[in-house]
Amino acid sequence: MALFDYLWLLPLGFIAGIIGSMIGLGGGFVVVPVLTFFGFSPTLAASNSLFAAFSNAVASTASYAKQKRIVYSIGIKLALLSIPGTILGVYISDEISSSLFKLLFGIVLIGSSGYIYARRKMESKECNLSKQIMVLAVGASFFAGIISSLFGIGGGTVFVPLMVVAIGLSMKLAAPTSQFILLFAAASGMIMHSILGHPDYYQAALLSAGAFAGGILGSRLSLRVEEGRLRILVTIVLIITAIKLIIDAVGAPF
Repeated sequence: MALFDYLWLLPLGFIAGIIGSMIGLGGGFVVVPVLTFFGFSPTLAASNSLFAAFSNAVASTASYAKQKRIVYSIGIKLALLSIPGTILGVYISDEISSSLFKLLFGIVLIGSSGYIYARRKMESKECNLSKQIMVLAVGASFFAGIISSLFGIGGGTVFVPLMVVAIGLSMKLAAPTSQFILLFAAASGMIMHSILGHPDYYQAALLSAGAFAGGILGSRLSLRVEEGRLRILVTIVLIITAIKLIIDAVGAPF
């Protein structure tokens, strides 16, 4: 393929960056299914996507920091707890078959769609950082790190509900703080994938450039755009994508 044949990755990263920034998921749940449908291997799709997730998180975090919507004390703790999981996730991605990857990722997308649809119903309480909650946070962050590197999606589907439902942050603070956490989770996974030679840096650069611009726009739109219609649209797209991935996986050998 000629280099110009991959230019479609630029608008893909941009669209994923806008959506991912607005809902705190990093955009990988848009990028990875598209790459998979175009025949990218699981490790290539996940590693390329993590570069875009990191770029998106940098742009989003810069904008959210100016809006003073990041809770750094919680974000740093959860980010550091996720790093061992991200390392394990990279090694798992080296061993997983394409069919199993599609099946598991389809399940993750169904869970993500449930979160996105229900996020308005999540209610924050008083901030709770008790020992019991921190034990939960350790396990959840480790798991989020694994799926971040394995699927290239950043782990926001775990971090946002954790911060809202368990810790008690408002959604207005949880999504920006999730993007701050993704800086560390994506960077860790990105480094490990690079050490093992997984990413295509030209493809990753195109996705990253689009995701960076999308992250800036998405963080600004999050203050103004009515979220309801976007939430329903993204939920429908994720469910359709998940069904397609699962059908493809079931029809192929593991």
